[in-house]
Amino acid sequence: MKLNRTTSNPAHRPIAIRAVAVGVVLSLFTQCAVAAEPNRQVLVRDITNVQGIRDNMLVGYGLVVGLAGTGDRQQTIFTVQTLANAMQKMGVLIAPGAVVVKNIAAVFITASLPPFARPGAKLDVTVSSVGDAKSLEGGVLLMSALHGPDGQVYAEAQGPLVLGGYSAGSGANGKQVNATTVGLIPEGAIVERDTSVDLSGFKTVSLLLRNPDFTTAAAIADVVNAEFQKPIASALDSSRVDVNVADASAKSVPILISRVQNLMLKVHTPAKIVINERTGTIVMGGDVKLSPVSVIHGSLSIQVITRYEVSQPTVAPFKGNAGPPVVVPNTTVNVNDAPAQSMRLDEGANVEELVAGLHAIGTTARDVVAILQAIKAEGGLQADLEVQ
Repeated sequence: MKLNRTTSNPAHRPIAIRAVAVGVVLSLFTQCAVAAEPNRQVLVRDITNVQGIRDNMLVGYGLVVGLAGTGDRQQTIFTVQTLANAMQKMGVLIAPGAVVVKNIAAVFITASLPPFARPGAKLDVTVSSVGDAKSLEGGVLLMSALHGPDGQVYAEAQGPLVLGGYSAGSGANGKQVNATTVGLIPEGAIVERDTSVDLSGFKTVSLLLRNPDFTTAAAIADVVNAEFQKPIASALDSSRVDVNVADASAKSVPILISRVQNLMLKVHTPAKIVINERTGTIVMGGDVKLSPVSVIHGSLSIQVITRYEVSQPTVAPFKGNAGPPVVVPNTTVNVNDAPAQSMRLDEGANVEELVAGLHAIGTTARDVVAILQAIKAEGGLQADLEVQ
């Protein structure tokens, strides 16, 4: 990596020397890291999922009671309607329009139903306010049904809420830490319906790659075939590998899945850069390479400052006292056109060297984002560039 600074100010020379030294150190560190880990091996279970074995989302609607005056207000109609329905089930009839309470809140309940969950298993649930309640602190969720995507009830939730924040005081004298309208009930739901998958009927175990890649899919099939010493696995596409259960001669499907998931293989990291323009965050893979490229960066800033000054008028002859003070605007324009600074990268340079060089010539995080986009448009960046 070479840094060429067009400015002739001697005060910048030590900075350029330090920048080159930093770039050399980063380059050596990267080479040492690659040499220390020539084989990036992972377990099959860390990069794949088994088709048909997954979590299911549950959602429900309920009522939180016992709040210290921080519940929904009277204009939240559905809260009092829910209270009236709950009271009716208890044998008490009330008119929803005549009820004024502040210690209840309508909430949505969400949970994740794991695979092979059986009746009696307990789930953690998250409770979120629906209306305009100020806080759910100290509340208790009344028994509520949790429904799956098919509309069936799979669990029942109830219990006291645990909040990760608090609020004290009100208005300008109040203080709030984290959200107080979302709470958690550890093991607050009990599974009521059996959702376990019958693995005995599986004739094929399909492994789904979390990051689709043809090379990785072929590598998984090769390592499985090598383990069983016969061709029982095949890569159908970049995201799916099928393993034949009958040809594996395994005692059971769970044993076959466990044996396959614990196999090791080499994974090739894709050359990709992810950029978040809103925050200036840049995440890059280790295999990203650049073609020879030169970058020239300069900055032009214009600052306009207007100050208002009070001018005291003089006394005119033969006219008595002076008039009222006059406010006169005084505008100053400052133009700062920094000299352009250049940087050149040789063949085989990586993004770490590019970013180190850009920071050395005084670029900000947002400048780096724009420069990477320009290099990609020019064709000098050998990687996928994803802008979020």
